[in-house]
Amino acid sequence: MPAPPLPGPLGHLAPLLDGYGYPAVGALVFLDNCAIPVPGQTILVLAAVYAGTGRLNIVAVAAVAAVAAVAGHGAGYLIGRTGGLALLHRWGRYLLITEERLAKADRFFARHGPKVVLVARFIDGLRQTGGIISGAAELRPSRFIPADVIGALLWVGLWSSIGYAAGADIGTLYAQALHYQVVALIVLVALAVGLVAVRLLRRRRRSGRDEPDGSGSGSGSDEPEPTGGAEPAQGRSGITSNGDA
Repeated sequence: MPAPPLPGPLGHLAPLLDGYGYPAVGALVFLDNCAIPVPGQTILVLAAVYAGTGRLNIVAVAAVAAVAAVAGHGAGYLIGRTGGLALLHRWGRYLLITEERLAKADRFFARHGPKVVLVARFIDGLRQTGGIISGAAELRPSRFIPADVIGALLWVGLWSSIGYAAGADIGTLYAQALHYQVVALIVLVALAVGLVAVRLLRRRRRSGRDEPDGSGSGSGSDEPEPTGGAEPAQGRSGITSNGDA
């Protein structure tokens, strides 16, 4: 069966896949998941299209891609775990990454780290840096590894299924999928901005309640005066009584 026409980036990667096959899939997917901006997701889709035409085996494509994705995020995690945090502490201030922000990131990953690792696979930018960020935030391996493996299996399963089933229609479907991916990224950014805004409003309200009120401070200063006035009266009565004595 002849190969379907491949538009755009899929067509550009065809010679690489024709020449190297599964190793090309593994190498690009690994680098794509390890902070290197290469078209790992694109070659995964292209390999699945090839499998749909009988030129590759879809099980082998999915297996190679899944192992490479897990290994790529794992390598990024080790980089972030061993040196990423020290680099952030040393150079982070030049990127406006303060100690306070690092502490907030640690608390955020301690609570939501596995969810971030799981979702990051499907968003360009986060897929490349998710492992390094998780390592720099010191997310425990017992929480990182299961989320990393599950995310890789879901990501590979989705794109390989799309490429395998789409065949000649892969150009249209891939463009639509990338469109929805951009929409998802915009939605996530909007949610993040909304959460930050809500937290800032709550913090301002709390600080407003904690600040002393001017009228309250005046009434507070008036309260001790009767007590202070009573004490001299007692003293005078004591003196008088002593005088009478």
